Amino acid sequence: MTDIAQKLDLKLTQWPRERARKVEKLVAEIIELADHDARDLVRSRAVEQEVLDIIDEPQAR
Repeated sequence: MTDIAQKLDLKLTQWPRERARKVEKLVAEIIELADHDARDLVRSRAVEQEVLDIIDEPQAR
């Protein structure tokens, strides 16, 4: 397993369920685009910011 896959796997178990669900959905969309060889895909700033916001949310205690 790659470093990024290991990190994602760990984070998905640590984050609150709703945050993990959102990240899983975004990653699934990225995989789908990659499977369709979306070479002209330009990173959407809104989506990028959404991912960063999810990652930066404080963990529930």
